[in-house]
Amino acid sequence: MVPCAPASPWVAALMVLLSRGIQGGAPPENHLLRALHECYAENNGTQRYIMRCILDREEFMRFDSTVGEFRALTAMGRPWAESWNSQKEYMERRRAEVDTVCRHNYELNQGFTVKRRVQPKVHVSPSKKVTLQHHGLLVCHVTDFYPGSIQVRWFRNGQEETAGVVSTNLIRNGDWTFQILVMLEMTPQRGDIYTCHVEHPSLQSPVTVEWKVGSDSARNKMLTGVCGLVLGLIFLAVGVAMHLRCKKGSTCRGVHQLPAFHEL
Repeated sequence: MVPCAPASPWVAALMVLLSRGIQGGAPPENHLLRALHECYAENNGTQRYIMRCILDREEFMRFDSTVGEFRALTAMGRPWAESWNSQKEYMERRRAEVDTVCRHNYELNQGFTVKRRVQPKVHVSPSKKVTLQHHGLLVCHVTDFYPGSIQVRWFRNGQEETAGVVSTNLIRNGDWTFQILVMLEMTPQRGDIYTCHVEHPSLQSPVTVEWKVGSDSARNKMLTGVCGLVLGLIFLAVGVAMHLRCKKGSTCRGVHQLPAFHEL
């Protein structure tokens, strides 16, 4: 961090300004004077450098590379801004920060932050059990993608749906990837096909995921049938095993053999 006061005379000037700024009260024992240096990459490719001078919690002066000089934000900052703007050599160094700091760091990191590409994962599902002719909500969950620029659209039977589309803001996952939820309000009809259409810089072509009305109920019926078949086979196998065991042995557990019948 580069201090806002480049030399000791500025510290003395700061104390004078503080004493003037306090009206009739005793000054606090401690103050925090700091500078925040910020770099911004604009959409047109240019860089922007900002230096904020802050006393305690109040920003009193700011340098913006797009302006090219210090601007006072409070009355206390006016003499500081006027004095610094009059120092030609110091101002040349400050104006050069946009190249020596911002553009330099941007070029070093652009391989990770600018050129990095991670393809999105797309999943489509209803928010609850779907009933024909009843209002429902279809959710397209797009996650684990980078960068954050993405376009998600809904289609019904090949026609784009614009009404009833609700989207969350871009959500940061905390690992340099994003996610987003795009919902579609619908009244499903039998045979309808809904498609979530995703476009992203990491993709050579859009990703589309379809959801067919009735697909969930059909899948549930199939799973129920499979489970019933498996259980039936299990019970059949157990029954056959018990029958063979009883046939080989003289007695079976839980089954009492009747005494042999002898003719008189």
